Amino acid sequence: MTTDIYLDGNATSAILPAALAAAVDAMAERYGNPSSSHGGGLRAKAVLDGVHRRAARVLGVGAGRLMFNSGATEGIQTAVLSALCALRERQARGEATGTLLLYGATEHKAVPESLAHWSRLLGLHLQLRAIPVDHDGRHDLAMLRGCAGQAALVCTMAANNETGAISDLAGIEAALRASGSAAYWLVDGVQALGKLDLNLAASRIDYAAFSGHKLYAPKGIGMLYVRADAPFTALIVGGGQQGALRSGTENMAGIAALGAVLEALERGGVFRGYAELNAARARLADSLRAALPGVVFNQTFATSLPTTLNFSVPGLSSRELMDVFDAARVRVSSGSACSAAKATPSYVLDAMGLAPWRSGGAIRMSFGPLIDDATIDEACLRIARCGAALRASCLIPSNRAPQQHDGVVQLGVDGACSWLLLDAASRSCIVIDPLPALTERIEAYVRCQNYRVSAILGSSPGSDRTTLVQALGRHIARDISGDADCDAFGWPAAGAGVTLADGGLVAGIEFGARVLARVRHDDARASYLLGAATGARLGDGADGAARLVAADVRFAFTGHAAQSGLAGVIGLDTLLCPARDPHNQFCTSLRAAPPADLAAAELELDADALDAFFLQHPGAQLIDVREPYEYAAAAAVGPGGRPARSVPLSRLTDQLDGWLRGERLPLVFFCRSGNRSIKAVQCLRRLGHGAAWHVAGGVALAPPARAA
Repeated sequence: MTTDIYLDGNATSAILPAALAAAVDAMAERYGNPSSSHGGGLRAKAVLDGVHRRAARVLGVGAGRLMFNSGATEGIQTAVLSALCALRERQARGEATGTLLLYGATEHKAVPESLAHWSRLLGLHLQLRAIPVDHDGRHDLAMLRGCAGQAALVCTMAANNETGAISDLAGIEAALRASGSAAYWLVDGVQALGKLDLNLAASRIDYAAFSGHKLYAPKGIGMLYVRADAPFTALIVGGGQQGALRSGTENMAGIAALGAVLEALERGGVFRGYAELNAARARLADSLRAALPGVVFNQTFATSLPTTLNFSVPGLSSRELMDVFDAARVRVSSGSACSAAKATPSYVLDAMGLAPWRSGGAIRMSFGPLIDDATIDEACLRIARCGAALRASCLIPSNRAPQQHDGVVQLGVDGACSWLLLDAASRSCIVIDPLPALTERIEAYVRCQNYRVSAILGSSPGSDRTTLVQALGRHIARDISGDADCDAFGWPAAGAGVTLADGGLVAGIEFGARVLARVRHDDARASYLLGAATGARLGDGADGAARLVAADVRFAFTGHAAQSGLAGVIGLDTLLCPARDPHNQFCTSLRAAPPADLAAAELELDADALDAFFLQHPGAQLIDVREPYEYAAAAAVGPGGRPARSVPLSRLTDQLDGWLRGERLPLVFFCRSGNRSIKAVQCLRRLGHGAAWHVAGGVALAPPARAA
């Protein structure tokens, strides 16, 4: 796969070829200032006037006013400022204005933020109140009818950017008219342009804001409609351009490009119709149902735009879904593009009353009316690939036997860690410091791998084992299933003796070909040492005959215990695995240096320079630290199409043992953006492996794969 499948059209869109040509023509051939009176200016003004007339026809402006601006956020600011200035003037004259600023609970944040900002600056004492929405995301018209008489300004969307829910604008207008409300009405029309029929002058709408970049025009160009008798205060004043509605030399390249899009809308035959778009959405929905068991769609298709799907999958976070789709080069969003980076639950879905797991794990797929069948075909194939990758990684149910895993796995949440010890040969697992928030993930993994859990241990006495024991059911070994079978740490009563390097005799249990020994500390905590023992096997009657020398202790799960209590029984390179890892250091050792403030340039390689690096270091390895499902969905290739080895961060500690004890070959790490790979490099450098770098910008900024 070398091409992107772009399914984030509600965030932005590619530019229409005709729009690009129009923008280039405006910059190269019609670059005059439309306010100039010479021939060059007149040529530019002809373009400006022509696009203005076309926009007025497409939007049904009638006798209303229309201005070009930078986009919907500016349009919303201008409309809110205009309405609130008029309200302040009416208050000064002693007129009744209403006391409420009403806005839909699922509005883009630009609306309530603008209301609060301008209300404060203008010294108005108006109350902001959200209009609730139902499970379909549509406004509570009964509440609106009850409050409309007290409203000074009402703000609603034409269609929601996250769910595509289409507002009942006719019902809102009827509610305002029935109540005799004199409130001004602002509509965010961003997602409606090109998708819904608009006849603004025939409605009661006072202001409507639009952005060009949501419909194949460039960023930085938009429109604001103002009804003929609605109050207006300019946000930007100066030279009086656009009839003094918005001063400043016009963005002619953007206006010309927007004009080409509007021409395509008006002429027809360029954009696909409702029925075709609805069929495309249905195909994507069917692919998601087949690939992701239990997928739930968070909007009602009958009352939402046919270009939007919003869905959640039980047991999967939006981050995991985003990552696997991105690895397959299917570009989707976890919500509004303005807030997706914050990784918070969707306030839109929360307002709709959906379950927290749905709002916290939601993904939005959206596309524009230029979508073609070939793109949908490829998208469906890649969705299936993503589903297969998630099944192979035990994140969703599967009927196929997964690949068995050995070694140590680190799972984390909110700076705390749980550790899984895996042995494929014996199909057994030990859990150390289980976290309640990870119960579902651990249970799903154990069930998928069909492992038998031989111990659930805590570094502190009294750790919560019950929840995980109950969740694991038949996968729990019989001799640890009850509290009577284990002590306060979860240590099995059947544990035998192990002699450590300092001569101390401690309890131990066999784990495949290794031994796990427990060390008790003076602070009533415990550490667990994992390594290969010498001498007799445990449980053969020769208590203490098995010895665990310091050099053979590969991992020490330290919990909160002081590391000094382990100095005599572990080696300098034993990896100390914490129960708390708030700074993503993964692990440390007695030999490790303190975290160094290395400049980013010392740790990174430019993707364009990788060819030269690998020629200079032919034995270097390229390591993909993304999670296994991302690696599988990405077809196991790294930057530039090079083969890469998968070592996800959750298994980094397990691999460190081999890298630090063996030949220290150059290692080059990468991930999607560089945010995870740099953490791996910092860890290796701190542990003494100086030949480790990461690819700056990850695969997102890497050049495309070379042709075969």
